[in-house]
Amino acid sequence: MKRIWSAVAVQALETGFGITLDGRPVRLPGGAPLAVPAEALARAIAAEWDAPDKDQDIRPDDLPLTRLAGTAVERIAPDTAPVRAGLLAYGRSDLLCYRATGPDGLVAEQARLWQPWLDWAGATLGARLAVTAGITAIDQPPEAIAGLDAALATHDAWSLAGLGVTVPALGSLVLGLAVAAGAIAPAAAHDCATLDERWQERLWGEDAEAAARRARIGGEIASAARFVNLARS
Repeated sequence: MKRIWSAVAVQALETGFGITLDGRPVRLPGGAPLAVPAEALARAIAAEWDAPDKDQDIRPDDLPLTRLAGTAVERIAPDTAPVRAGLLAYGRSDLLCYRATGPDGLVAEQARLWQPWLDWAGATLGARLAVTAGITAIDQPPEAIAGLDAALATHDAWSLAGLGVTVPALGSLVLGLAVAAGAIAPAAAHDCATLDERWQERLWGEDAEAAARRARIGGEIASAARFVNLARS
């Protein structure tokens, strides 16, 4: 679509804060006016709609916070259980639990970067996950999965919308929860998750397409983390 509006504003509502375009509310795909819980998030969403010049094309990728808000309201808030179950599946096969068998340098680097976050999950969430070498699937202790499930239950629809981006992008529920808790920066979590890929690049050189994909995913993780923080502000 093209920008055809002149003025973008934030409007206080009984249900939170909305965004208007020339006085008309931004609406969700289902037709209801968009309302978010925090003014800071509303202002950030308004900035997305105000960024293009008049008559400039706007793509869905230009509105990441708007899309996440729509997901939170229309897809997650009515029933958070399916989203929590989908995220919990990442904890059952968390990236951090599957270590390389070699070379020694990669094994050591995985232990250095990954183990502290498994330790964090054990100490903070009561989720002491098992670790294995290789790709053969292992079953995680039921009490560890219960700890992760309990952690997810503390997140509302807005936070779950962000986790719905960060966790699949990282391949790790532990890292996603750590980002949401503010225990690790989004970029550092992305570095952890892409350790194997970056290790291979040290040996064989950078692949431009892979690097571009990694940068795009890193941007999505950062945007989702920002969305969660703004919704809480």
